[in-house]
Amino acid sequence: MKFKDKIIWITGAASGIGEALAYKSVEYGGKLILSDIDEPGLAKVVSACESSGASVLNLPFDLSSGESIEKAVLRVMEHFGRVDVLINNGGISQRSLTWETPLEVDYKIMHINFFGAVLLTKAVLPYMMEQGGGYIAATSSITGKFGFPLRSAYAASKHATQGFFETLGIELAGRNISVTIAMPGRVQTNISMHALTREGTPHGKMDPGQATGISADLCARKYLDAVYKKKHEVLIGGKELMMVHIRRFLPSLFYRLAGRIKPE
Repeated sequence: MKFKDKIIWITGAASGIGEALAYKSVEYGGKLILSDIDEPGLAKVVSACESSGASVLNLPFDLSSGESIEKAVLRVMEHFGRVDVLINNGGISQRSLTWETPLEVDYKIMHINFFGAVLLTKAVLPYMMEQGGGYIAATSSITGKFGFPLRSAYAASKHATQGFFETLGIELAGRNISVTIAMPGRVQTNISMHALTREGTPHGKMDPGQATGISADLCARKYLDAVYKKKHEVLIGGKELMMVHIRRFLPSLFYRLAGRIKPE
């Protein structure tokens, strides 16, 4: 019961890693705030958590809307009065070539993946500082460490996430608020199904690599354990994580390997 009676707010909780984080948080004894723009999907996850005996606030909202985020924070404070663990997990991926992607798609991905997490964190942080401590986490990706074909805006949003939350963690040193950046690789979720194409519509296909990744349950356990241990960063996945180290120590090899990937 690592987070017994802690108030845990998870965005992107209707499916994938967020859904798995919700179930694992119940196992760890938390009281939950679950958010997503997918209201029917979110309702199913909320129901499953409540059937396990958890106290859950069902709070759908749009991460791309500042007004929606502000209202959500006020609702949380009215209901629980505090947030002990904030997990910025909501986001969307991409499957389109850079030069074929309209700027509005780039903007949408940045607004949801980066600015949504920044706005929510900045809205919650004053309460967390006033209560004397807490945990903040952000879901980045291994593409937060390197570029990857068909994911220019997605990689950019995750690079930005890395920079913002790493800086925040340094600034919060000594204030009893830890910041953890999770960098998943291939995880068995539907993220590629919902990834945006150049038309701004769902990709609708499961990537082969995604289908053979680690389970979302294992990802969630490693994620929450890293948050509990107040780790600054955690890489989560399988052999694909080697690309992070290859990019860092053998950049020429990285570019050769990445160049072999054929855009679909």
